[in-house]
Amino acid sequence: MKKRGFERVTSFENKEIQLPVRATHHAAGYDFEAAADVVIPSIWKQFLSRAIGKEQTIEKKIKPVLVPTGIKAYMGEDEFLQLANRSSNPLKRFLVLSNGVGVIDSDYYNNEDNEGHIMFQFTNFGLRDVTIKKGERIGQGIFLPFLKADQDATTGERTGGFGSSDN
Repeated sequence: MKKRGFERVTSFENKEIQLPVRATHHAAGYDFEAAADVVIPSIWKQFLSRAIGKEQTIEKKIKPVLVPTGIKAYMGEDEFLQLANRSSNPLKRFLVLSNGVGVIDSDYYNNEDNEGHIMFQFTNFGLRDVTIKKGERIGQGIFLPFLKADQDATTGERTGGFGSSDN
């Protein structure tokens, strides 16, 4: 019986992407790679180009960029996959995870909207655009258990993919 692990999403099965692996024997995180080339525009460049004479507010135009991995993760019901940035991304490339840390719930796996495709969302606070190349390591995933409160209650079942539990 499978406990936890990674698979390719159907649309990336023949795209030569690697399943996440740990870099060393003592590494906690599995390194995720980008499944495609993606440009992360400088937030400052976006701000300046959109601030002059545009009818929409800047907040509605400047958005994080999703970087596909082509990967989905399966795990136990009492586990989640925590997505974390690589420590070198902010220091060397000015890339931060826009949501701080990602949480992949066990019921995200094989959901009807996107099959559980894991994506990292980045914001570039540097002055120049950053290009992430296919196969480049972009972040880490760490499997963790979680606890439930005595008075645990849920509001329903998952009905979609990325951001589907947002209200």
